[in-house]
Amino acid sequence: MSKLYRKEKLIVEVCADRAELGRRAGHDAAAAIRAAIAQKGQARVIFAAAPSQNETLDALVEEPDLDWSKVVALHMDEYVGLPIGSTARFSYYLKKRCFERVPFKEIYYLDEQKGDDVETLLRRYTEILAQGPIDVVCMGIGENGHVAFNDPPVADFNDPLPIKVVELDDVCRNQQVNDGCFPNFESTPTHALSLTVPTLASAGRQICAVPGKLKASAVRRTLEGPVSTECPATILRTVPNATLYVDADSFSLCGDLKLEDA
Repeated sequence: MSKLYRKEKLIVEVCADRAELGRRAGHDAAAAIRAAIAQKGQARVIFAAAPSQNETLDALVEEPDLDWSKVVALHMDEYVGLPIGSTARFSYYLKKRCFERVPFKEIYYLDEQKGDDVETLLRRYTEILAQGPIDVVCMGIGENGHVAFNDPPVADFNDPLPIKVVELDDVCRNQQVNDGCFPNFESTPTHALSLTVPTLASAGRQICAVPGKLKASAVRRTLEGPVSTECPATILRTVPNATLYVDADSFSLCGDLKLEDA
């Protein structure tokens, strides 16, 4: 049985293990998607790509009575410079973990098409984002506290852009190795396309799944320190409909924190 706490506006759901975390986050994401469909006739949902999202996405696609034909899927971030079709791309992960498993209304990949340059892709995706508000974000937190690829050196809580090219910091690049995405630091891309912090924070609902011991320090910093780009995930404490789902491992450094019961 999970326990609920609050840190300012952020709900923190502490689950026994990674499996329970995935079930809870996936169930709540499905409920938010259903609510958007009931209110507006469709839901626009942004998806993160990372091993931390495995259990959540598995639970979400298995949810009963969710009309995927009314769901528009958007892609949160992607590396710059990898070959089109590379299995290390986040688009490949999302296809296998989610996008090919259920019949979405539309899927918008943050991937260049043949002949595209980065500026063309940024312009096209800016237009896609402008087509309507985002209803749900399924996201995580990086080891450096990033959200999407908004690492501390480049995160901007007042970013005027909805999407931009960012340089990845060393902690972020090492995480990609820790996640098994690349064999070593040198092979990890240095730049990525990322939705910005205001884009993620503007969604009607944020479902933030953060399992595992490697995320324990980032979870503590998210809940303990000031709201600052030094730990971009602290922005979630200012968002009215965000829930942070953690397991015993990722919450293991937070035992002495004073959190309100939710």
